[in-house]
Amino acid sequence: MTIELERPAASRRAGKFQDPDWTATGERRATVPLAGLETLWINTGTLCNITCRNCYIESSPTNDRLAYITAAEVAAYLDEIAEQRLPTREIGFTGGEPFLNPEILHMLRDSLGRGLRVLVLTNAMRPMQRPRIKAGLVALLAAHGPRLKIRVSLDHYTKALHERERGPRTWEKTLDGLDWLSAGGFNLAIAGRTCWGEEKATSRSGYAALIAERGWAIEAGDRGQLILLPEMDGYHDVPEITAACWGILGKSPAGVMCATSRMIVKRKGAASPAVVPCTLLPYEPAFEMGRTLAEAAKADGGLFTEGAVKLCHSHCARFCVLGGGSCS
Repeated sequence: MTIELERPAASRRAGKFQDPDWTATGERRATVPLAGLETLWINTGTLCNITCRNCYIESSPTNDRLAYITAAEVAAYLDEIAEQRLPTREIGFTGGEPFLNPEILHMLRDSLGRGLRVLVLTNAMRPMQRPRIKAGLVALLAAHGPRLKIRVSLDHYTKALHERERGPRTWEKTLDGLDWLSAGGFNLAIAGRTCWGEEKATSRSGYAALIAERGWAIEAGDRGQLILLPEMDGYHDVPEITAACWGILGKSPAGVMCATSRMIVKRKGAASPAVVPCTLLPYEPAFEMGRTLAEAAKADGGLFTEGAVKLCHSHCARFCVLGGGSCS
């Protein structure tokens, strides 16, 4: 059986990530069961105010492959979490740029009002800095305090490399957003990238200097406040993860992102949202697990076995297993 996926070119040439059960070398493919749904991600839509050079989801001002999800659609999943008494502790909002979604404040308010933690991934630029959004965030902070966390994408601690990825005139706008968030007392984090060929200690030192210069309330040595994310691209051939790899690598399936998270996406033109394993696989229909969390927990056939995810994508290997990355 062959699965049609949007696999990076290097992996296609190597004949990898094609059979859901077996690797190109004939070994049993690794799977990851859901240990418990701790984080539910909501993709708010793929539209973004900027176009980044290496955006894994190809967000841009024109990409609407994932449509704006509505507050009512999100509420249905929050209801399901409560009704099923799932161990969910955090709702993550990603995009695109979440603050472009016209109902984002409603979704944040609903999630926080149910006692859940909320994480928002943003570029902190103009969409977040609109007066209506700022006022709404201030009100949410006053009501819910540090349960609302804002994580800002700052690809490097220098303007030149940040703008190489994000484009001209993006550096100052992002710093302005970080200045406002820090001054306002928000629970704040930064997400950087590791594509620059630097040692992580060098990167953290560089960010620490910038953070000190700007006076942001962020600890560069805290991996929850400064996240350095592994890269995902189609230029490198990556190994497939076999069932034997857990022992070889000294890792556990429980440490992989899809052991504790799922993401909700709403495809353009679709009648309803769908559940996918994680934030890295938004487009491939083969990775859809169902319309509800209950359906996803029982997904079977193709890339799933009784809700367990078969690691049949290069992102699974490069970002999660070998890169040790997690979006939470």
